[in-house]
Amino acid sequence: MKILQVHNLYQRSGGEDVVVAAERELLKAHGHQVFCYSVSNHAIKGVGEKLSIAWNSSYSQSSRKRFAAELGAVKPDLVHVHNFFPLLTPSIYDACRDAGVQVVQTLHNYRLICPGAFLERDGEVCEKCLDGSFYRAAWYGCYRGSRIASLVVARMVSMHHRLGTWHSKINRFIALTEFAKSRFVKAGFPEERIAVKPNFERESALFESFSSRSGALFVGRLSQEKGILTLLTAWRHLDTPIRIIGDGPMVDEVRDSGLFNVTYEGHRTRQEVMTAMQRASFLVLPSECYEGFPMVLVEAFAYGLPVIAARIGSLAEIVRDGETGITFEAGNPEDLAAKIRWAVAHPDAMEKFGETALLQSREKYSPEVNYRRLMEIYHEAIAEIPGKCHGAWPT
Repeated sequence: MKILQVHNLYQRSGGEDVVVAAERELLKAHGHQVFCYSVSNHAIKGVGEKLSIAWNSSYSQSSRKRFAAELGAVKPDLVHVHNFFPLLTPSIYDACRDAGVQVVQTLHNYRLICPGAFLERDGEVCEKCLDGSFYRAAWYGCYRGSRIASLVVARMVSMHHRLGTWHSKINRFIALTEFAKSRFVKAGFPEERIAVKPNFERESALFESFSSRSGALFVGRLSQEKGILTLLTAWRHLDTPIRIIGDGPMVDEVRDSGLFNVTYEGHRTRQEVMTAMQRASFLVLPSECYEGFPMVLVEAFAYGLPVIAARIGSLAEIVRDGETGITFEAGNPEDLAAKIRWAVAHPDAMEKFGETALLQSREKYSPEVNYRRLMEIYHEAIAEIPGKCHGAWPT
């Protein structure tokens, strides 16, 4: 099969970029031809260029023409879009329709139903746009804290919902979890065209004995919605040491916490993170927003590392309480502290959770399992009549 991956890279690289690269290598390893059409937000420079991109973010004729030329050169069997925002724009779907090429779209975040992309506002869950106007995001400044920028994104999302772009020009969507799928269905997306395929760990982990591990570990962005304040508050009442790896707007709060049992290590390489996972007793994931499918979770499971996670959104689906880890009430530092104490007092149970997590990794999040699911989705999309999507809304 000849596949054309499409991805608009963000200025700040993250898990989404890792997933795109991992899927590309996975497909190549199975003999498919994979071409990558990508642009980067690093190219956005100067006020004039920013204004031009904002003006054209809903639909770019120039992007459509360039992408049409790419389609003509590659002649792919399928186009797999990971991210089109903001440089590529939804105009690329029209280029695919004109060329008679089927489209698969991975829903890495909630951008198509939430201008802020994360169903989150002021560090808390917000679903106002799911059953109301997307322009509410402009009032609240949900995109980068700017009302003007939020208005631009809200216009794009609203326009293409009104035109039926998501419903008539994309053959299959890939949601990362059943929970994520439920949010898109609630927002009006056709349930029968949303397939669920989680992320996967592309490298075989070297599992080490649980008995050689100690302490807690946090890996991620240091921000309010990731539950950093909840974590720090809980740790004021604990003796358990925790290593914090990551960076973000709340780095000063972490660095200056004054807590003897909190070690801030800043940004670390992937290999250093993997080593930290091999040495920790459990991972703490205190997010207070709807996560997609954090790669740190896939990696933790691959290393047999049990997880103590907030009981919210997809996290409650992935981390099965009493099986692969423990869950606690999101935003509740007292409950988190109680669960940490239980974990420390029951090492045998935590070891069993880690073993189950490792088993889950092999059964659900391995490259081979992921490849088979991806192929199922691709074949379902290609089997449809070119240029038409079953169950499409009228435009």
